[in-house]
Amino acid sequence: MVTHSARGHREAGSAARKLNLANSQSPLGSAAALVLPATILMAAILIAPLALLLRYSLNIYSPTELMIEALSPSNYVVAISDPYYQGIMLTTLGVALVCTFAAIVLGFPAAYTLARIGSPWKAWLTLLTFFPLMVGGVVRSAGWLMLLGNAGVVNSVLKWAGLISAPLELIYTPGAVIFGLTTVVLPYAILTLASVIESVPRSLEEAAVNLGARPPAVFRRVVLPLAIPGVVAASTLIFILCMTAYATPVLLGGANFKMMTPAVYDQFVSTTNWPLGAALAITLLAVTLCLTFIGTALFGRRSRHALR
Repeated sequence: MVTHSARGHREAGSAARKLNLANSQSPLGSAAALVLPATILMAAILIAPLALLLRYSLNIYSPTELMIEALSPSNYVVAISDPYYQGIMLTTLGVALVCTFAAIVLGFPAAYTLARIGSPWKAWLTLLTFFPLMVGGVVRSAGWLMLLGNAGVVNSVLKWAGLISAPLELIYTPGAVIFGLTTVVLPYAILTLASVIESVPRSLEEAAVNLGARPPAVFRRVVLPLAIPGVVAASTLIFILCMTAYATPVLLGGANFKMMTPAVYDQFVSTTNWPLGAALAITLLAVTLCLTFIGTALFGRRSRHALR
């Protein structure tokens, strides 16, 4: 009886250990099973087209055969060294940086208000911030054309008021593209910043005020350092969106204003130079990712110093 009882205890203990081991391993197995389909889908959607684009970029353009299979870096040499494409890349970079800075500066006060305001206004303001994202970029750009065109609402009102005698050139300029892109990405900046500012305890601001700090000092010494992660996230998102923008530069910039994404489109559709278009696309992707990583690292280092 004692032998059978001891054996039963040993078997029960062994079964319990196996059950505990299975339970400890099951979350990992379940997580892997859940992540695997999404990983395969993302690889099919992103990695496969990028690999095909990279392969096309190494081919040689042929007017008669579209492209000849090769392993030539000549398209990258053109994309990097040609003054025309250098100018387009610099223009794209300048517009993206200006729009990113403008969206962060304009969006921070709105994000702070959205984060600190109480119910029920918070829900309504959040909905109003989301509303522009429900409208496509093409529709918004078309709306700005109706407002800022030579025969648009703004020029018509100014001319009717006697303030101008000839229409103002408000569109088909770099300023129009910057203005249009900023309005497109501003909701992203507000929502991203607001989510981070909400995590900053209001008691820290109240303590700074009680210690004699004025509102500008509270913002500079308390709110801004703690909101740096939101600034980094919003700046990264906005910079990428501006670097890869297509509809707004085409509609508000006109034929004489070139950015990289429309230039890539022209190579694929207008001139059918697929290898050069692929090289331009890969170059744009590489520049965007490199600058994003550099900016994120610099901001992250500065935020760590600010919090010490």
